[in-house]
Amino acid sequence: MAQIMKTVAGRAQQMLQVAAKQQQFVPRFYSAAATNFEFIKTELAGEKKNVAVITLNRPKALNALCNGLMKELSTSLDQYEKDNSIAAIVITGSEKAFAAGADIKEMQPNTYSKCIMGNFLNDWTRVAKCQKPIIAAVNGYALGGGCELAMMCDIIYAGDKAKFGQPEIALGTIPGAGGTQRLTRVVGKSKAMEMCLTGNMISAAEAEKTGLVSKVVPADQLVAEAVKLGEKIGTHSQLIVQLCKEAVNTAYETTLQEGLKFERRTFHATFSTEDRKEGMTAFVEKRPAKFNNN
Repeated sequence: MAQIMKTVAGRAQQMLQVAAKQQQFVPRFYSAAATNFEFIKTELAGEKKNVAVITLNRPKALNALCNGLMKELSTSLDQYEKDNSIAAIVITGSEKAFAAGADIKEMQPNTYSKCIMGNFLNDWTRVAKCQKPIIAAVNGYALGGGCELAMMCDIIYAGDKAKFGQPEIALGTIPGAGGTQRLTRVVGKSKAMEMCLTGNMISAAEAEKTGLVSKVVPADQLVAEAVKLGEKIGTHSQLIVQLCKEAVNTAYETTLQEGLKFERRTFHATFSTEDRKEGMTAFVEKRPAKFNNN
């Protein structure tokens, strides 16, 4: 009997070890604190609850981007940006649509004077201004404003059935939230011109080939993969991550010589931080670094 109990105990221990290993690869989700949103859902994910997941939630409209949704998105980003426990943010939609565009019914009555006087779309750029890393997890359609929203993020992961496009030309208008500018910088003039002048969609595989997307994964694994990426970023100093993000964005927005100068000075600046000293000391001492974001 004693031998049987020993065997059972050993098997139980093995099962617990296997479960623990499997758990490392499964993101844990937690309810976010207390803001009631109508058009988005928010939650915290990861072993350390340090990755915020914002889910666009207008299923009947294929997550069309209305002013209300964009205001809620901005509010949630304001909250997460101030929260030192959040290392990265994931923005996603449903498997059917990340966002199928801006809300055409809401835009249709607009006039030129209203657009000018109201500075229409000016407040849609909050995502691009966020200091913390933002990962777009794109399943389904990312069209028009949806494609532009994804491009405002720092990294785009796509499900294998995702579709990207700028179809505004078919509506008698042009992209207005970065579609002619960010897209051109990413995929080049010829491809951007083709997409914007025809309104044709491209697949996730083609988006990865052109550099619009950094990784394509099965649709049902997309958010989990994006969370894992956020967790990986979260193992580093948040201070240095923000400086690195700023340097990459500078390369995206300025000349090579100006970018190199900015990079070098930012590199020099890291030598005034405790985290740079800790990172290099930990490397020399062959131990994990313990960053404190200072």
